[in-house]
Amino acid sequence: MPDDIKIFEPACRLTKLPPYLFVEVDRMKKEAIARGEDIINLGVGDPDTPTPGIVIDVMKKALEDTENHQYPFGEGKENFRKSIKKFMKERFSLSFDSEKQIHTLIGSKEGIAHLPLAFVNKSDIVLVPEPAYPVYNSASIFAGGRPYFMPLTEDNGFLPDYDSIPASVLDGAKIMFINYPNNPTGASATEEFYEKTVHIAKKHSIIVASDAAYSELYYSEKPPSFLQFKGAMDVGIEFHSLSKTFSMTGWRVGWACGNEHIVEGLASVKNNTDSGVFGAVQDAAAVALDNYAELAEETRRVYGSRVKIMSEALKEASWRLDEPLATFYIWAKPPVDINSGEAVKKIISEAGIVCTPGSGFGPSGEGFVRFAATRNEERIRDAVERLKKIDWQ
Repeated sequence: MPDDIKIFEPACRLTKLPPYLFVEVDRMKKEAIARGEDIINLGVGDPDTPTPGIVIDVMKKALEDTENHQYPFGEGKENFRKSIKKFMKERFSLSFDSEKQIHTLIGSKEGIAHLPLAFVNKSDIVLVPEPAYPVYNSASIFAGGRPYFMPLTEDNGFLPDYDSIPASVLDGAKIMFINYPNNPTGASATEEFYEKTVHIAKKHSIIVASDAAYSELYYSEKPPSFLQFKGAMDVGIEFHSLSKTFSMTGWRVGWACGNEHIVEGLASVKNNTDSGVFGAVQDAAAVALDNYAELAEETRRVYGSRVKIMSEALKEASWRLDEPLATFYIWAKPPVDINSGEAVKKIISEAGIVCTPGSGFGPSGEGFVRFAATRNEERIRDAVERLKKIDWQ
């Protein structure tokens, strides 16, 4: 490099970020493929099933609508917001003002990442669960906040222990992230937990950001919305996604709903950073929501069968786990006590299966491995047979 070329140092905020977990998993996968191995990728929660045909058909037609070729500014198309309003009413018995309390997102990840920019000032505390989806932490750092981690442990049902958080931390917190059904643990929240969350948030003036991306991937009782609980609408915003329910990860569409002032703050950030979701995508998303009962039932049937097959087979192979009641993740401990990273390396090298080290989601994930049941049943059965042959001694 010529001497007169300056080496550009990244901003300090980037140096505070851990490596993005799924990029590391993808790197390990590519290395195994390069070695010529037959890889079964159970690492990233990206559905392998196609987007429903009814959604694709609407998208094709919507592409020809020239109004969709212009900037899709603002809160989103009226038809999509009406479909969201209808879905939230039918599914959760919640009523919203579609003009003020609903905002279209370029996937729920985008909304989660932008929320702290609207409310967090330098050194404000953000309550972040761990193990958890990495974006809660990174978004807090980008906004200049100080993440305070709330461990999710097996002993506490993978729920945060609010009683262990110092009052001074709660008093200084601006946002609390919660996520149920939970990624990566597959846990669900109790009514008592949500009621206590509302109490804590109101007492300490904390915004509750509920990530409900997996609300429709359940196999027993229907998970509630945080916003259903008394007082939650005073302090809460909830993020929903079409990615997992309708196999639309690549479409990048979701929404935020809740307290109108919190939604307004998020909208202010978005209006200055993006130009909205492509109109044709919104038209297709509206049809998905209008047919959610039928489409989501099929999604649950597919993933419920896969999760059951894998959970039962892992138990037979002496893995330690509880069969998840929601999501398509299996959160499990290997037959022997072993570092999560070492376990994943062993699984990739000896079985050709890509999975995710629990420690990558946070310190409390150490000792666990996460499998995503995002391959067909034949490949799932192949994967568990390979796992059974690993020598853990």
